[in-house]
Amino acid sequence: MLKKKRKPKKEKIIKIIKWILDFILIFLAFIIIFSTNWTLINCQFDNFDQILFTLTSSVSSASNEIIKEFVIKNILIPLIITIVIIIIIIIIKHLFRNLEAYINIRIRNKQIKLNFYSIVKYILILSLIGYSIYYAMSNLYIFNYIKYSYIESNFFEVSYVDPKEVDLKWPKKKRNLIYIFLESMETTYMDKENGGAYDINYMPELTDLAKENINFSPNNLVGGAHMAYNTSWTMAGMVAHTSGIPLKTTFNQDDVSTYEKGTTLPGAYSIGDILKDAGYRQYIMVGSDLTFGGRRNYFKNHGNYNVYDYFTAIDDGIIDEDYYVFWGYEDKKLFDYAKEELTEISKSDEPFNFTMLTVDSHFPDGYRDDSCKDTYDDPYLTAIDCSSEKLNDFINWIKKQDFYEDTTIILAGDHLSMNTYSFEDIDESYQRNVYNVFINSAIDTDCTKNRNFTTFDYYPTTLASLGVEIDGEKLGLGTNLFSCKETLSEEYGNDYIDERLREKSKYYDECIGKECNTKKDK
Repeated sequence: MLKKKRKPKKEKIIKIIKWILDFILIFLAFIIIFSTNWTLINCQFDNFDQILFTLTSSVSSASNEIIKEFVIKNILIPLIITIVIIIIIIIIKHLFRNLEAYINIRIRNKQIKLNFYSIVKYILILSLIGYSIYYAMSNLYIFNYIKYSYIESNFFEVSYVDPKEVDLKWPKKKRNLIYIFLESMETTYMDKENGGAYDINYMPELTDLAKENINFSPNNLVGGAHMAYNTSWTMAGMVAHTSGIPLKTTFNQDDVSTYEKGTTLPGAYSIGDILKDAGYRQYIMVGSDLTFGGRRNYFKNHGNYNVYDYFTAIDDGIIDEDYYVFWGYEDKKLFDYAKEELTEISKSDEPFNFTMLTVDSHFPDGYRDDSCKDTYDDPYLTAIDCSSEKLNDFINWIKKQDFYEDTTIILAGDHLSMNTYSFEDIDESYQRNVYNVFINSAIDTDCTKNRNFTTFDYYPTTLASLGVEIDGEKLGLGTNLFSCKETLSEEYGNDYIDERLREKSKYYDECIGKECNTKKDK
């Protein structure tokens, strides 16, 4: 009697488990499909490393708006769809409960009875899972990531110059450095007359700054750098600018697979490391949580930067404790914060490196505060226009300060924009490039125009703008643009470089992704 009572209960539990499994499989399939589609709609990218790096870094401090949108569109909606599908399946099963059909198959003289409708159901569910995986792998460059992980390249062994082994000669008086990473700022936003892609100039002030100061360009107009492979998001762009290398995802750093612990790229030797060794006081200021994307880890471990971010802005009374817009606080407040800190920092006789990152021009639509004019229909390009004006005002303020005479200012886009709708109507042949301008440089050059270069080249070029003489004119994968020496882009071409950077590099994995004790063969 006991066995007869237990059997129905056991079957009921098995049925519940099956329904839970069905729900999970369908739910996961729709999450994969919807999140892949959301990524394709909302941001431009060309590699899986960016997604993989972000997933292995802190994402909790991303923009509240982006997180909210992602949860609603890629978790809540798939959840609702899955619930509806399960309910429909239950209704159909109930309506046709007396019309069940079975398929009998024989395996090793054993007769097995299979429910026809269950077979059809699982074929459909597994087909949905298979399609979702294929859809993600083909559209998120996962197939390419797997392919190139089996192709090994010696590009780093041949082309990488270890900065730790390069002799640097400093001027008698060391200059201050203000380096401003301009979120998603590219020369594309200018009008065609100045080298942009539009009939309207959406960054007139930044255009004038480039024309009035030193701007490196691939043509005779205002131009910028090629965005090499694995430099296409903020953290990767910062690494490219400051260490002359791409950011390839590695899982061999210390004993963790996250960029929030251990040391980010422990084998790299950045401009932060160089300036720290040269006695510079170093600061980094952002309008968000610096932890996002491994940035805090990188700047603390490569130069021991003093941090000003969203949380210090609250502590210092720049914003209220409950204040939060976009990624934290807007550039208008960021520049006011910078003015206060630079005024104090500049009182010391020691040289300083003050690094900033703007945020108002971040995809998908940028941020427009109350002072921005709604001149254009495109919200993103309107944000670019407003950002250009605010940056110019900030630079004008710096020029009026006593410390300006001994300070080099560099404005450089961190990477090309990931906005998807603002570039739909530009000429397909137009080559988008990352903006740059060097203001009050210690040296000048006749080699600013008709250059082919990447953001890797900003690394040694930045040091040169401070008056530092670089033995060989190369650091990392970068070449000092002031020197007129041929860059890797000019030697090999950007397509060749990007192809090599896609491939697996044993040297990168063993001596940059982690710290090695052996010197690279020259």
